[in-house]
Amino acid sequence: MNIENLKMFCLVVDQGSISQAARLSYVSQPAVTRQIHQLENYYGTLLFDRSEGKLTPTETGRLLYPFAKTIVNDFNRSKEVIKQVTGESNAYLRVGASLTIGEYLLPSLLGSFKKQEPEIKVTLTIKNTPGVLEDLANDVIDLALVEGMVENKKFIVEKFADDELVLVYPSDHPWRGRTEINIDELANERMIWRESISGTRLIVENALRDFGVLDKMESYMEIGSTQAIKSAVEAGLGISILPRITVARELEQGLLFEVKMTGVEIKRNLWLVKKPLRFSSFGVSSFVDFIQ
Repeated sequence: MNIENLKMFCLVVDQGSISQAARLSYVSQPAVTRQIHQLENYYGTLLFDRSEGKLTPTETGRLLYPFAKTIVNDFNRSKEVIKQVTGESNAYLRVGASLTIGEYLLPSLLGSFKKQEPEIKVTLTIKNTPGVLEDLANDVIDLALVEGMVENKKFIVEKFADDELVLVYPSDHPWRGRTEINIDELANERMIWRESISGTRLIVENALRDFGVLDKMESYMEIGSTQAIKSAVEAGLGISILPRITVARELEQGLLFEVKMTGVEIKRNLWLVKKPLRFSSFGVSSFVDFIQ
């Protein structure tokens, strides 16, 4: 049994392509094919279906994959643990973050972390919450920071912060100078929403529904980017309810304005998500300690 063959098998499954696996491994496609054939000879069965121009795992390939992934991960961790003990470890950290956290919160956090642990090499991947959690499940990243719901019970999920959602409006709005409004006043406003699958939007909709306001509102505009929503509000196209961490700079600079809704507070939790492992790398354990 060759551990490198198992590594390549997992990479081909993850990428769904021999050419992509070859590119990522800096080897030729025939070299990848040869490693797969060696593994198939060892198990005495085909691991991939190569018909119709597609490459998909066979039933035996699908059965082998989780075992191969565990073997490869345990092997890599064993090397890292030994290197840590012998002082030869090059510490690294692969973080995945959902869009809001990755764009607005994590850069400053990672900057402070790097000042504290300059020897740790850090890479950051930013995707939507489902994409980040998929990367975590496939060991593409070491841990995830997300604001959406985490339904996978196999993950360890810990709250590391919370974020308030605030009502913002443009400088020429009639609310200017008011400190509070009644939530019923939202029914007369042009609300600018995130897209319907946005976790932030779902939280806002649930809160407004609880107060009996949502059904009275007409959706004025949907925009799939927080930055674009901020620009739209600043231009006077409507109002919006956005995470405070995304509008902190605009509020400070007077580009947007905030008003409280009497008796209403909308908050969401920010989650640190990791897999249960027997050994955590120095980079992961250091960052978890730092962020907590």
